[in-house]
Amino acid sequence: MTSRLKSLVIAAIAGLALLGGVSTSIAQTTSPVLRSWMSPDIADAWTKGYKGQRTTITIVDDFSSGSKFTGNLGTGSLLYRHGEWTRLEASMIAPLATIKSQSFYSGTTVPLASGLNVLNLSYGMYAKGTYSLGQLGWSAQESSIISYAKYGRAVTVKAAGNDGIAIGSTNAAGNKDFLNLALVGAPSAIYVGALTSNGTVAKPASLASYSNKAGTNTAVQSHFLVVGVESSKTGLAGTSFAAPIISGYASVLGSKFTTATPTQITNQLLNTARKDTLLNYNATTFGMGEASLSRALAPLTIR
Repeated sequence: MTSRLKSLVIAAIAGLALLGGVSTSIAQTTSPVLRSWMSPDIADAWTKGYKGQRTTITIVDDFSSGSKFTGNLGTGSLLYRHGEWTRLEASMIAPLATIKSQSFYSGTTVPLASGLNVLNLSYGMYAKGTYSLGQLGWSAQESSIISYAKYGRAVTVKAAGNDGIAIGSTNAAGNKDFLNLALVGAPSAIYVGALTSNGTVAKPASLASYSNKAGTNTAVQSHFLVVGVESSKTGLAGTSFAAPIISGYASVLGSKFTTATPTQITNQLLNTARKDTLLNYNATTFGMGEASLSRALAPLTIR
C-alpha cells in the first residue's frame, strides 16, 4: 500500500470538514506485546518503563473515506482506513501515549496538547513540479504543521514518499511533494524512509525499492531516518508505515526525557542513528541512518 496522497489546490487548500477536530484513539494497554515487525529495542524500552506516557501523538490522516485495505500488525487481520492503520501502529510502539486523530481533509489548525507533541504525517501534498514553494497557499492545517516544525513546537514526522526518488525531486508524473519541501530546514522535522527489514550488523538492510531517499541536499540528509517496514509480515508497505514507528520512538523518548524540547528529541533520534546496520551506507540514500531507540535512550540526559 503506497502513501495516501492528498491533492494540493494551488493558491488555497480548502479542506472538507469530514472529521472535525481531534479525538482520542483506540484504547492503549499497559502490557504491550513485541510483534515480529518491531525492533527488539522497543521491548527493552518498555521494560525500563518508557512507553510514551505524558506525551501526545497526533495522527493527521484519512479516517473517513471509503477506502480500506487489509493488514495484520500482529493483532489479527483487519480491514482499516489508512489513518486507522497508522494510528494503530504508533499506539503499539508507544502504548501509554495519548493518541489523537485529525482528518487531513479538515483544513483546520492542528491543536497541541501539554507536554511533548509528536505529529505523524503519512501523506504528501503534490503539485506540478513547475511551481515554486512560494506560489503555493496552505490551509490552516498545513500552515500550523509547518510552523510547529520550524519553531520547534512539535516533533513533526513526515513519510518520505514512495516514488523512489530523492526528496524534493519531480516524480514520474511530473509532480513534487511540496509538504516535503516546506519542511526542509525545520529543526524539529524528521523525514522517514523505509527499509526492507530491520537491519542488523550481521544482516544489514537495504532501502525499499519504492522509498524516497535523502538525496544530495544536506539539510534533508541531516533530518532523514530509515526504519524497517516488513510487508511480508504485516501486508503493509510504504513509507506511510515507516513514519509511525519514528513517531512512536519520539514519544517513548519523551517519556524518559520529560523536560526535553521537540527539537532535542528530534536531534537525539537523528544523532544516534546507526550506519553499521545498512547495506552500503551512504548519506544520499539513508540520510543519518537507521533509527536506534536503544541508543537514543542510552544517556541519562540529552541536550
